[in-house]
This record gives sequence, C-alpha cells and structure tokens, in this order.
Amino acid sequence: MTDQTTGTGSRTPDEPRSRRAPKPRKRRRGLKITLGVLLVLLLAGGGTAYWMYQDLDGNIKGVDIDKALGEDRPEKLPTSGQNLLVLGSDSRAGAENKELGGGGAVSGARSDTALVVHIPEGRTEATAVSIPRDTLVTRPECVKADGSKTASAERVMFNSVYSQVGPACVVKTVEKMSGVRIDHYLEINFAGFKDLVDAIGGVTVKVEEPIHDKSSGLDLTAGTHKLDGTQSLAYVRTRHGIGDGSDLGRIGLQQQFLMALLTEIKSQDLLGSPTDTYKIANSATKSLTTDEGLASLTSLAEFARSMNGVDPSSMETIMLPVAYDKQDPNRVVAAEPQAGTLWKAIRTDGTIPESAKKSPATGG
Repeated sequence: MTDQTTGTGSRTPDEPRSRRAPKPRKRRRGLKITLGVLLVLLLAGGGTAYWMYQDLDGNIKGVDIDKALGEDRPEKLPTSGQNLLVLGSDSRAGAENKELGGGGAVSGARSDTALVVHIPEGRTEATAVSIPRDTLVTRPECVKADGSKTASAERVMFNSVYSQVGPACVVKTVEKMSGVRIDHYLEINFAGFKDLVDAIGGVTVKVEEPIHDKSSGLDLTAGTHKLDGTQSLAYVRTRHGIGDGSDLGRIGLQQQFLMALLTEIKSQDLLGSPTDTYKIANSATKSLTTDEGLASLTSLAEFARSMNGVDPSSMETIMLPVAYDKQDPNRVVAAEPQAGTLWKAIRTDGTIPESAKKSPATGG
C-alpha cells in the first residue's frame, strides 16, 4: 500500500535506503470479513437477500492464474495445507485510487505489500511471510494479459513485476523464488483499504515513537490513536517518518496495523447490525481481485469459513530474510541459507526454525 519505482536498479529521489529490519510480530489477516457476508444473507429475506448476493458477488474481480501459468509450477502440498499470496496494490486506476496514491505523480501500479500466507494442515494456525518490495529477484518468462510474452530478467525489483507484467507473473515469480505452490491470490487496492477501515469505524493503533512524514502528511504523537481510512493508508505506507526511512522498517508497522485491523473487525457486532455488516462486506468485496477459484461470494466465504479455526494469537508474521545487495545498498536480496530453509519448511508443511527467521539486513 505505497509507491515505488519500476526497473532493475535505479532509485528515484524519494526512495530511501533499505536499512532497518523489523522485529517479527504476530497478526491475522482480515479474511474473516467475508463471514459477515454470510450473516447478511441469512438475516436478509427473499428477494432482498438475492439482490444483496448479486450486488456483492458482482464486486469481486477474478484473474485466471492457473491458465496464465500453465503446468510449469511447483507441486501442490502433500497435505491439505494452503498457500495464499496477498498483495496490497498501489494502483492509480480510478479517481479515488489516483488521489490516494498521490495524483498523477506515479503511473501504473506496483505490489506495495506482499505476503505469502501459509495455512498448514488442520488450519488452526498460520504463518505470513512478508517479501520486501525492494528485493531483487529473477523474473521468469511470463505471459501478459494480452497473450504476449515477456522475457526473463535478472535483478528486477520485486514490486515492479506487477506493473511490468501483471498479477499472474507476480505469482510465478514467487513460485520460482520459493518453490512454493501458490493456491490462491488475493489483492486489495488503495481505495478499498481506505473504505474498509472507514466502514468499520476506524482502527486503533499504539504509536511507540512520534511519526512525522511530510510526504504523506501523517503526523502522530507517541501514544494511542484511532485512525480513519485515509490516516490508516498513510500509516501503513509511511517510510520517511519512521527510523531511517527504510522499507524494511515499514514492514513492522504494516504487521502491527493488520493485527489491529483484525482485532477491530472481530469486535464488530455483525449479528446485531446487518446494515453495518453489509457495508463492511461491500467495502471489502468491491476492492478485491482474486484468482478464479475465489472470485465468487460463495467461494470466498467458504474459504474464510475453512480458516475459522485460526486464532489471531497463533498467527506469526515474519519477514523474508534478506541481505543488502553488494552492488546497490538501496536494494536487498534473499539471504541464504535462511531464505531457503524458510521456503523448504513451508513447502513441506514443516516447522520453521528460528534461525530461518533472522534477517542479516538489520539497519544499524
């Protein structure tokens, strides 16, 4: 949920150095929002329920990831575990996204926030791996939406893949770098994120140190604050106002905020207020792009229901271990053997060793 350059190694003036790695924090995604949709349908009657279903179902946009990637993919997990790629897109499409993203200063879209969410067999716990957007990766050969091919390229910044080729290529890039089969894809845009926070009445966060970011206009004192949608977007996008301005440091804020968002959603009285439930569900679904397997209200709700046993306190969020690139200290690369060990544990539905959670790029 921010802006960034495309390309392989250049840096625009507003791009700070990636210098500080966050401490791992725990949090749980907001997929349970879709359970509210089911409540709406149960509480509404007859034709009204059908209208609500059609309205919400029509909000969701689908991308045929399987067709775009073909058969050259990692094997599925040998268990019933699932892997979900979650992207926060800084798309400028539409007037509201453009305004929230800083007007016409940046064209196209990038994958601002990227999480590989691993739900092991049994679905009572989950792990989310944050991929820093400044990570240099090898982009595989990909097929664009119009059917044309894009050649493989080395040392491409991870967040540029989305704007250069599209979401299916982001999935393929993650699969190639990790060996992990991505079962589902979920993307939320600027405007959708803002509207969702406003629909639930804001999110409360605890700010450890003052944040003063001239670029986003975010100005918060240390202490507890209830943020509206616009403030929340600035909060998860800020990098100039915290620490040394690194992208790595911002990941910690994003993790903290998403945990607070889930807590707020769980506190909502969905059964007691069908109107509020519909408002939340409408905000969530109209900002959503998913793979074809989740691109309907029924499928999305069924997937969310299958994750009902995941307790927020048991969900761990860690950052992909990275090291500063030797050629460009403003970029990072996957650190080995930590990254390889981490991805292997996810591929095999195994336990992630503590050593695989430690990132050499720590700021300092």
